[in-house]
Amino acid sequence: MKILTGGQFRELDLYTIEHEPIASIDLMERASRAVADEILNRWPDDAGRVIVFAGPGGNGGDGLAVARLLAEAGRLVIAYLFNVKGKLNPDCETNRERLKEIEGATLIEITSELTFPDLYPDDLIIDALFGTGLSKPLSGGFAMVVKRINQSRATVVSIDVPSGLMCEDNSYNELKSVVQATLTLSIQLPKLAFLFAENQRFVGEFKLLPIGLSQEGLDGIKGYLWITEEAEVKALLRQRPRFAHKGTMGHALIVAGSRGMTGAAVLASRAALRTGLGKVTAHVPNACLSIMQISVPEAIIQIDVDDDIITSAIDSSNYQAIGIGPGLGQRRHTATAVHSYIAQQNCPMIIDADALNILAENPDWLADLPADSILTPHPRELDRLVGHSANSFERMNRARQLAIDRHVFVIVKGHYSQICTPTGDVLFNPTGNPGMATAGSGDVLTGIITSLLAQGYLPAEAAQLGVYLHGLAGDLAAEELGEESLIASDIIDYLPAAFKRLKFKG
Repeated sequence: MKILTGGQFRELDLYTIEHEPIASIDLMERASRAVADEILNRWPDDAGRVIVFAGPGGNGGDGLAVARLLAEAGRLVIAYLFNVKGKLNPDCETNRERLKEIEGATLIEITSELTFPDLYPDDLIIDALFGTGLSKPLSGGFAMVVKRINQSRATVVSIDVPSGLMCEDNSYNELKSVVQATLTLSIQLPKLAFLFAENQRFVGEFKLLPIGLSQEGLDGIKGYLWITEEAEVKALLRQRPRFAHKGTMGHALIVAGSRGMTGAAVLASRAALRTGLGKVTAHVPNACLSIMQISVPEAIIQIDVDDDIITSAIDSSNYQAIGIGPGLGQRRHTATAVHSYIAQQNCPMIIDADALNILAENPDWLADLPADSILTPHPRELDRLVGHSANSFERMNRARQLAIDRHVFVIVKGHYSQICTPTGDVLFNPTGNPGMATAGSGDVLTGIITSLLAQGYLPAEAAQLGVYLHGLAGDLAAEELGEESLIASDIIDYLPAAFKRLKFKG
């Protein structure tokens, strides 16, 4: 699914109007009816007031049309139209005149000062002040309106985007003047800003409302931002050969663990095997040996010469992929071993956890990364690699630039994990839940992606499929166990169900 900028949304609207063809007022009616229907479905028996705050532009026109449709459905509607400059969008003006003709709806047009209405907890507020066309922070009277909306305890539904929120970059926004929505009903496609953690308090829940915007027009818009869809992932998943055996399903090397951190090696190795791998070898310190043999009896163990840490690289020429980093620690000899593995460049690599922190301490070593390596930092690890970012938008751009400059894949882990590719595309992953915010979850992801690489998936495929599977397994685990009780090993246990769902659903 393509993610458009605010400007591209307007381009798509215009293309649809011209090529469907459809009048802009009719397209607005289509969008407004979708919004009104969603509200009526969610609050079918609500007898409280509906308070609509409408701005002078297209978003305000949507709001007035929604007010009319809700009033026609029997709701008590009061609409406040802000027309302080005496100039309305033509479609907004048309919907103003239509609303005036509806019994049961009250229209109050604000042309100068506003005597702000009292708002009550059982009110339903429709925010239609500003949409995707906003280009500067809200100030003055509009900022005051937003402040009063946010101070109310009412349910707030924003049409398309919470008023005051920029669709992409909010680095220089005045965030005190952004509506804090309970629900955002986004027309057709999501906005990039919805996918960033710091904006969740403004967006609330968001739902996409398809309104039939032109697919041809959408296909013609060039973009680099995407949300992975299930159909794409299902197409990536390969059928296991009928005559497969352990020698043909890949042999991966997991370099992980240190004294007290054996669990990281266990989780990565178990996850690799559960993802269809033929064989896994774990290179661990001697202190991890007995735990590994008991916990992962299927694994081959290569013991380091040191009891407590990894100190040297073994020959990796017989492996189809290497996963390195979970639980390693950052001791000097371990850092040297990590660099040796990177410098060998014999097979695809996934670099995680302490291996990333070692690279951050030795930035010159980034030049030695094999092309198409996969890096899996969480936000703090990424900041150590590329410098501190003030917000998620800046962090995404830094990760994207690292991927382009070093010709690697950078997976920024989190809700809506971002896969930044060497070609400059950014793919957001839709699976996963807050229960996966638990120790070891990243180690499981390392094992999954390493396994896919060793089985012959291309790095781009392994990254996209691996992140999706990881999140899907977590979702299936949370459905049965609850988010609070989810632990990393549960994700591994639900990988079989995740594979079955991708193979057989739909």
